[in-house]
Amino acid sequence: MHPSKITILSCSMDPESRSRRIARQAEKLLRERRSEVEFIDLQDIELPVFDNLNCYGHPSYDRLYHAIRDADGVLLAVPIYNWSVGSAAKSLIELTGATGAGGRKSAWFDQIVTFVCSGGLPHSYMAYGNLAMSLMLDFKCVINPYVVYATERDWIDGDNLSGALAARLRKTVEVKLELASRLRGRGYASDWEI
Repeated sequence: MHPSKITILSCSMDPESRSRRIARQAEKLLRERRSEVEFIDLQDIELPVFDNLNCYGHPSYDRLYHAIRDADGVLLAVPIYNWSVGSAAKSLIELTGATGAGGRKSAWFDQIVTFVCSGGLPHSYMAYGNLAMSLMLDFKCVINPYVVYATERDWIDGDNLSGALAARLRKTVEVKLELASRLRGRGYASDWEI
């Protein structure tokens, strides 16, 4: 079996982002399991505004599109703001999920998606749910049922993952890799359908 190719998309614009720090820990765990990892930090990339026309010519479009489409799985590291996923993640999905003239097809179809979230309050732990449901219904994504949701209470001295959070991240990564392995040879391919 070939190693899984996983794309990590860090979707926070905060220079001190906790979701980015968790994503880096996930990257380390994936590399330890011999996965091929591409880490893309949206803070370092100019993300064009989705206009369904000129955005496809933007230099970032091809890199993001192929990083998602060609992966065995995607890990979305997202901040939770105002009871929802931060806007950069939605902008990314609008850009790489659209189809239209020129034979484009969404990069997200049939993708295995894992969420790693950081929020301010413990009771926002389901805030990623609307985006997960959209990915599942629109693009037939398989959503990893194991999710990491962390608040400042889950960090030791503000820098290190607590034992419980580290264990949750390990299990989430293990399930991601198992899903990617088991679904690699699936015999279907989705398109826009209900």
